[in-house]
Amino acid sequence: MISSTAFDYINILDRAADASWLREATIANNIANATTPDFKRYDVDFQSLLQMELTDSKYNQNLDEKVHNAHLNHLVATAQLDTSAESFSYRKDENNVDIHTENVELAGEQIRYQALTDSITQDFQRMKAAISK
Repeated sequence: MISSTAFDYINILDRAADASWLREATIANNIANATTPDFKRYDVDFQSLLQMELTDSKYNQNLDEKVHNAHLNHLVATAQLDTSAESFSYRKDENNVDIHTENVELAGEQIRYQALTDSITQDFQRMKAAISK
């Protein structure tokens, strides 16, 4: 992680990309276990954690940079597996993975990850252009 206020936005995008990758891996695991009896789908709830962190950071603008980076690291670490749909199952084998829903979620997460990595690349390109002028 780069420690400079010029890179704060990139650091947040970096952590968001990490969480997106984690969610993508979790969805892929759900798809892989779509035919496993008694398997319950998992999901990664990162958006609500990010929203809480961004809201808190508005009120804590004077936080030390090390504390701020620790909060960002904590976000990815606490993007836990959400098992809220654990008791729900519409199949006889008690598996609650809907392959069509998972494929849609995976496609959406791949688009989100691509957008995040594109944003990071564009920010570095803008910095490079500013330095070279």
